[in-house]
Amino acid sequence: MLLLTGATGLIGSALLRRLTAREEPVRCLVRDPRRLRAERVRVQITIGDLADPRSFRQAMRGARVVVHLAASHRDQPHATIEELAGMATWRLLRAAEAAGVEHFVYFSALGATPYHPSRLHRAKALAERAVAEAALRTTTFAPSLVYAPGDRRLARLERLAWLPAVPLAGRGRARTQPIWAEDVADCVLAALGRPGDARSHARYELAGPELLTHREVVELALRAARRRRRLVPVPAPLLRPALRAYETLTGPAALATWDEAELLAVTMRTPRGTADAESLGVRPRALPAVLGA
Repeated sequence: MLLLTGATGLIGSALLRRLTAREEPVRCLVRDPRRLRAERVRVQITIGDLADPRSFRQAMRGARVVVHLAASHRDQPHATIEELAGMATWRLLRAAEAAGVEHFVYFSALGATPYHPSRLHRAKALAERAVAEAALRTTTFAPSLVYAPGDRRLARLERLAWLPAVPLAGRGRARTQPIWAEDVADCVLAALGRPGDARSHARYELAGPELLTHREVVELALRAARRRRRLVPVPAPLLRPALRAYETLTGPAALATWDEAELLAVTMRTPRGTADAESLGVRPRALPAVLGA
């Protein structure tokens, strides 16, 4: 049995399709089973939440492998980013050890450190350290910017494209190596099929074939959407208070938060390029080819 968290996310949905196509026994830890759509009839479901460690015991029952994808880019009404991306991972890892899980797969982020300006990256860095010190076999993936046509980030950009000019978080200079969610899912599937020692700790840095600035990513996305718009950089000192005030007014319904905007202004690159993905038999596609830009 494989336990999957984050099954409704970009990577999770792509991975789940592959697992069910292979008729792998999968259990999904989810808050709302309806978000699994057609896949919900092909998997076991455990209702639970990363903020509720009591749900982990039932989720772990009989599981040999855990693939932990779930996190949060923004604070939730019941938990902070640090609790959902950091502490929850530590608790899930301890529950996996207690349940006799053989292999724990974790998703961090490229460039994550305990002193990173992004709260999410700081939380993931601390969680990654715990995973690397676990008393069971682990595999850690640290991807660059993960995307898919129609994903939340690109959909938000298409909505902004109805404006005469599109605001750009910061100066748009942060560099990433965007990698398609489908390629990431193929990497995970390949890693799951590899043999490993009982306490080995593997780590892969996943990146696409192009090094692009945030501005270049936005320009490519707009071109794919057949929209020609002027980009207007919004400096962080102006954007931060504006988004904080917007979050206060709208609460959980906010279309964008400062923590999410800040992620667009951080560099996520690896000198290894596509080497780790290719070592898993995956050759990542370029963003323009996937988006049709």
